[in-house]
Parts: sequence; C-alpha cells; structure tokens
Amino acid sequence: MTVSLQPIGDNTTRLWGMTNAERVRRIGVSQGFAPEGETVVLAHLDYAFDPVWTRHLKDKPGTVVTRDGRPVLAHVGRIEMEEAAALMLAGAPLPGLVVIEAEDEAGIFNEALRKRERPFVEPLVMTTVPAIERLSYKGAYKGVTDLLTKYLWPEWAFRLTQLAARWGLSPNNVTAIGTVLCVVATIAFWQGWFWTGLLTGLVFMVLDTVDGKLARCTITSSRLGDIWDHGIDLVHPPIWWWAWASGCAVYGRPLSDQTFWIVIGTMLFGYVAQRLIEGAFIVRFGMHIHVWRPFDSDFRLVTARRNPNMVILFASLVAGRPDWGIVAVAGWTAISLVVHLVRLFQAMAVKRRGAPVISWLA
Repeated sequence: MTVSLQPIGDNTTRLWGMTNAERVRRIGVSQGFAPEGETVVLAHLDYAFDPVWTRHLKDKPGTVVTRDGRPVLAHVGRIEMEEAAALMLAGAPLPGLVVIEAEDEAGIFNEALRKRERPFVEPLVMTTVPAIERLSYKGAYKGVTDLLTKYLWPEWAFRLTQLAARWGLSPNNVTAIGTVLCVVATIAFWQGWFWTGLLTGLVFMVLDTVDGKLARCTITSSRLGDIWDHGIDLVHPPIWWWAWASGCAVYGRPLSDQTFWIVIGTMLFGYVAQRLIEGAFIVRFGMHIHVWRPFDSDFRLVTARRNPNMVILFASLVAGRPDWGIVAVAGWTAISLVVHLVRLFQAMAVKRRGAPVISWLA
C-alpha cells in the first residue's frame, strides 16, 4: 500500500526559516511518502508536529492524531480525503477513526529507537515559534550522549542552529566550516599550541552538534552529509591524540620514546576495539550498548570518546602538564575498553539464560 502526505490549509508562519507547507513536503520526501498514494496522511498546517508522528501514522490507516480535541494528522483513504480535510479545517472530529491524543502522557512507542517518547504537536503562530523550535531541537537528538554535549553547550548549539537556519546555511556548509576548524586544531596540537587548539577544537565540537541538529530540524539530511560528518567524527579523534602527544615535545614536556608509543598504541587499539564492541552489540542485540541499562547511559557521559578526553586534556593543560593529560587519556581509554568488553559479555550471558536484552528506555 502506498501512502502520500498531504498538507491542508494555509499558514505563512515560518519555522526554522521555512513555511510549514515546505516543512511537511520535506518530511514526506525524507520518510518515503509517495506523491500519489492509495491512502493519504493529511497534515493540518495550523499545527507544527514532530516528524515522528507521520512516521508513526504511515502504517496505521484509520488513525487520527488530535490536539485539544482538534484533528491535526489523519490517515484516511483517498476517497475520504476531501471530506476528512473539510472536517479537519473546521476543527470537527473525524468519525470512525482511532484517536491518538497528542497530550497523552503515555506517548507512543518508537519502534526504530525501541523507546517510548512523547512527540510534540503545537499550534503554529508567531508567538509559539520560539517554543516550537526549542521542542523541535530537543526532539532532534535521540539517545544518550557525553557530558559536554549534554551539559556545556546545548544552549550555544541551539542558538547557532537557529542562526544557521535563518541565514540559509545547509548542514553541509556547517560541516565544511567544522572540517576546516578540525584541521586547524590538529595543526595547533602538533605544534604545541595547545590553548589555540583547544579553543579551535571547542568551536569545532559545538559545530559538530549543530550540523546534525540543523539537518534534523530543517529536514535536510543527505547521504553525503551523513558520510562526511560521521567520517570526520570517526577519523579525527585518534589523529588529535597523536598530534597532542607529538606537540608535548614542542611545548617542553616531551614523552619518552617508550611512553609515546605505549600511549599511541593504547589509544589506537582502545579506540578501534571500543567501536568494534559497540558494533557487535548492535548486531547481536539490535540496540546500542549505551542504552541497555542506566549504568551504560551514565557511562556514556564519560567514556573515552573525544569530548570527555578533551576535558582530561584541558585539566592537564591548566596544570601545565599536557604530557600527563595524554597519558591519562590512554589510561582512561584502556579502562573504558574493559568496561565495554565486560558489558558485552554480561549481555551475552543474560541472553544465554533466556532473558531478554532490552533497553531500559523502552
């Protein structure tokens, strides 16, 4: 059965720099709705909604999502489309359809993320735009993250995402700027200009949040952008650590040859091994290791990824010992690797006992 997504009504209020009709069109394209379907999901343009709703309704014909009793989204047959659209525009109930109230505290279960969530549905007028953009931004991140992304720069990234949308910057534009800054930070670390590298790296790390958020909020994700962004994210951290270790000599705190290679070897092996463990967990259990149990989500805040490691390096630089910092990063990488390996084995043991391995967020 093919399904199309059809906006109804008119609304000139702009959200993330675009009209609601354009937003609905982009949602339809990104979620694979057909231009002309056998059934149709009608979207009332007087309301802005989380794209999760249309994905949820796509395979649920005969269902309507309401806000304060007024129909906002309805999956109906093409024959009933005109009558349903007229009733929706009049704010009248749609008889015979299963009703999902957007205000319901229970929310809906997201099958893709295997978690329960409560997507937003809000009236779209000029006065509600700031609140809706914040809700949209908040909903753009799915899952758990590190302590810097969660606590230090959410507001910075939100404001920059708004600014980028207003200026018409694409996510790839932001990624390109970030890529340049990433290279500059690498050179600075290699030259022992650690404060310059940290400042440049901080801006890059914030933009690394912004490009993904911008793509989701403006519904402009692309295959190129996804590969580019994730490719940079995957490759640059071990290069940064190598550059930092090399820069210690220029800074005046050189590592001995033996210590240097132990540090580099530990970090490279630990970095790759942790990624492989995370991949193995996804393949075996259908979810990310960091959403299994509360401990795993909490450990994601500090595990030896780029951002927590940068906190260690910053602290060491404040102490005037960048060499201690890179040694500490290597040690923390080894500890994090052991934790991930233990958690993988524990999950495997749970499954062998016949118990389900499911996310605590479900």
